[in-house]
Order: sequence, then structure tokens, then C-alpha cells
Amino acid sequence: MNVFEAIRTVLAVRQYQEKPVPEDAVRQIVEAGHLTASSMNGQPWHFIVIEDRETMGQLATLARSGPYIAQAPLAIVVGMEQSPFAISDASRAIQSMILTAWARGIGSNWVGFNNLQDVRPLLGIPENIEILAIVPFGYPATSLGKGLKKRKTLSEVVHRGRWNQPFE
Repeated sequence: MNVFEAIRTVLAVRQYQEKPVPEDAVRQIVEAGHLTASSMNGQPWHFIVIEDRETMGQLATLARSGPYIAQAPLAIVVGMEQSPFAISDASRAIQSMILTAWARGIGSNWVGFNNLQDVRPLLGIPENIEILAIVPFGYPATSLGKGLKKRKTLSEVVHRGRWNQPFE
């Protein structure tokens, strides 16, 4: 799948098959995050790969917006060192991981956005690392309508040259 096709068709997945994500896919997903561009090459991210069922259940409880983490075969907890660019860099890494997974038929969804400090003691994360997100991954439990997204029209969000000049 080419990059634009992955972007065009990726959807949030919250229900997963009971099928493990193969090790080569896990490695490629993490490597996609690792290879993401970073401001001043700071690379402030840290990724914790979680595959243990009990830990997945605990993460699902701790992340109020992600109870479905418990049924995913894989999750990656994304932490970041303090930096003016950390949120931007780590967010870009998450998107790279999501798109890489999607291109392999593996769905995911961003869970949380901060407010994940209770995850820190569970995973032994030091105080100086802020937790940005938990990203569960797995094969979608149901077929999804790839590419059927409700989006504003381009003319509502894209301007040419200056504000309110039509893009057309």
C-alpha cells in the first residue's frame, strides 16, 4: 500500500481479533516510530512494547478513554523526554507507527493524551518521562469501510495564498 492510500483509508480500530501481531510487524512498527523525523534530531520519544495480557488489562483500566486496550494483542506506550518539540516529535512518531501498521492490515487507535501518569509505576517509567499516549494494535475484528471518512470539504479548510482565498 502506498503512503497516500494508507492515509486515505486508515481508520480508528477499537475491536481486535485474538490474533497476535507477528514479531517482524512489531519490529517494523517500532522502527517506523524510531525513524521519524525529529526537530533538531532530538528524538525525545521512548516506546514501551506491551504484549502481556495482564498488563494490557491494567492499561485499559488506567486509560479511561481506552477500555478496548485489554483486547488488543499489542500496545505501545509512548513517553517523551522534556523538550519544546517533544509533543510534536512523539505525535509524528505515533502517526508513522499507525500508518506502518495499517499498511500491513493492522489497526490501531491513539488512546489518551496526557493524564496517563498512573501508567508510570505500572511500567517503571521514570518521573522525568511524560507519557503522551498508549497505542493499541491488532487485526481489526470487523471489516472496515476503507476510505469512507466524513471530512469537511477542501474549500472549508484549505486556502491559497492567504486566508479565505479559495483553494479550488
